[in-house]
Amino acid sequence: MNVVFYGLVLAAFVSAILFGTPGEVGTAALDSAKASVELAIGLVGYIALFLGLMKVVEEAGGLRFMARLIRPVLVLLFPDVPPDHPAMGAMVMNIAANALGLGNAATPFGLKAMKELDELNAEKGTATNAMVLFLAINTSGLALLPTGIIGLRALKGSVDPAAIFPTTLMATSISTLCGIAAAILYSRLPFFRAPEAQRRAAAEVRAKRNVDLSSLAVDLLLLGLFIAGLLALVVTVYALGEKASVWIIPSLILLMLTVGVVRGVKVYEVFVAGAKEGFSLAVTIIPYLVAILSSVGMLRKSGGLEVITRYLGEITGPLGLPPEALPLALLRPLSGSGAFGITAELVETHGPDSYIGNLVTTMNGSTETTFYVLAVYFGSVGVSRLRHAVPAGLTADLMGVVGSVLAVKLLLGG
Repeated sequence: MNVVFYGLVLAAFVSAILFGTPGEVGTAALDSAKASVELAIGLVGYIALFLGLMKVVEEAGGLRFMARLIRPVLVLLFPDVPPDHPAMGAMVMNIAANALGLGNAATPFGLKAMKELDELNAEKGTATNAMVLFLAINTSGLALLPTGIIGLRALKGSVDPAAIFPTTLMATSISTLCGIAAAILYSRLPFFRAPEAQRRAAAEVRAKRNVDLSSLAVDLLLLGLFIAGLLALVVTVYALGEKASVWIIPSLILLMLTVGVVRGVKVYEVFVAGAKEGFSLAVTIIPYLVAILSSVGMLRKSGGLEVITRYLGEITGPLGLPPEALPLALLRPLSGSGAFGITAELVETHGPDSYIGNLVTTMNGSTETTFYVLAVYFGSVGVSRLRHAVPAGLTADLMGVVGSVLAVKLLLGG
């Protein structure tokens, strides 16, 4: 992130020299810094609302329910990990927390999963196939509830903030499936081939593996019903448009609170506790937004960003990715806060319900910060040879962009 921040400012300075815009660049830095604080303050209420609701669901056992849904898939995807190994449980909880948008809960589970996966690693310092696949799922940004982006759209005056709920589901599904496929396929290429010691250890685990097929079948049936429900939602929004999507937020709020009441949760007290966390989170992101929005604003006013996007846009524009959205597509794998800042700026400039507004908010909610995830998780276990982790993560990012374009065009009529 240091390189990205400094690089944007340096590029803006050079562009100001080339295009003679130093006054505009200086003003843009100050105006963007002010706008960053106003944006974060405006988001406080929305973030507090959704984090309060998510806290109720978490206390009601929603995380454990999602974990049960996901577990049978992971048992099939990770043949190199014993089904009853602690690594499997930690991976299940991490992915379930990410799917529900509980980022703070997901990270500890993810670090625990990497530690346990490293216990199975026959060649320390080198990523195993299971490690890369697990992180490919993380970097693909699998998320069922893009609450933060919905809040941003509401703040910017969207007539239907939840319109991107089905588009995000579609895009993140494409990103995740492609990330999984990439991790599996790349692992078989000679260049990324696992060391001999890891291959022998994996073969031993597979030989001893014992899966309860009857229990697995029941869990897969439950997962199938859940997926069918999500597909029904997407189809309904596709068929009815705004008439259906406007009901998503009120229905979601009622459903989440109802789950808490049925499960005996003190919904008011728990909601308030979660909302307090949301207030703290909104204040925490202010410095990051100031850094990125100021540097991007400088580059935009200098004329440099226009030159970059003009040439690339000639290629991506006809494919449904406008030049204006290119900075987000390029920055998303590098910085989550930076990507959010660019998304906010584009929504402010073009409107939340425009094609660009729908596209960038869908993109932001359907991929993850690849290099940050790889650095944190691999760094926690001392892995320096990443093998195919970076190509797999970037493939997921690319397909997240492609999936976002397809989803917005298909479901929102872009």
